[in-house]
Amino acid sequence: MNSALSDNVTNNNASWCRIYQPRPLAKQRFICLPHAGGCASFFKRWPITLPSSIELVAIQYPGREERLAEPLINNMDELINGLIEALIQQRLLDKPYLLFGHSMGGYVVYELCLALRARNLPNPYQLVISASEAPSHKNSSNLHLETDEILLDEIEKLNGMPFSLATHPELAQMLLPIIRNDYQLIESWQPKINPHPFDIPISIFVALQDTELTEAQALAWEKQTTQHFHCEHFQGNHFYLIKEQAKVIQALVKIAKQQMRAHYQSMITP
Repeated sequence: MNSALSDNVTNNNASWCRIYQPRPLAKQRFICLPHAGGCASFFKRWPITLPSSIELVAIQYPGREERLAEPLINNMDELINGLIEALIQQRLLDKPYLLFGHSMGGYVVYELCLALRARNLPNPYQLVISASEAPSHKNSSNLHLETDEILLDEIEKLNGMPFSLATHPELAQMLLPIIRNDYQLIESWQPKINPHPFDIPISIFVALQDTELTEAQALAWEKQTTQHFHCEHFQGNHFYLIKEQAKVIQALVKIAKQQMRAHYQSMITP
């Protein structure tokens, strides 16, 4: 097994941030935020195919994996406050960085950017939102109030697990409180109004067979930026990035190279 993929990761007492392949000489970072019910290890193998110039930081929400003993957070503001403090403590905003968020992670990216701007902290050079509707087109639902059976059916429909939770009752009992918590966070979240569009390019990744997201909901992200916006399509359902991992990483690296080139060019152009 590759030693860089061992569980002896760098955390420096900041349990929010997992760096599976530390790259102190990297010129930039990808900070990746997982989906509802997800955890940092969702991104564990991504660094293998990233160039050495990019260090990946996977965010670990409380109450899962090595943070299992910590209380879950079902409030967006509390989640954002804890995340920002961790990023500051870890000094992870000291290099150019891209924010990537999948599904619930996309909503977290939005609120995180608002909070970073409000605190005059370094902004990302690029936002990449995956399988998330724009804040102005947020879906309304109350799945967190439904029975375990209905919630399990929803998870099965999204096809985000490599196996059926219905046939693994012990695992289902462990994961259901986390999934229910995250659905409560999403469904109770009232997106803050963005008075001024971000001065940051935005890319939206959309899966062609995703029944949870319409094209209009995805394209509405364009109103959140004054900079370049583009939409990229992939084959698959809501969790397309599992099978399409190589293509997703390739697309992210391409975006990073383009934006970093433009960033450095602007620094030397009078």
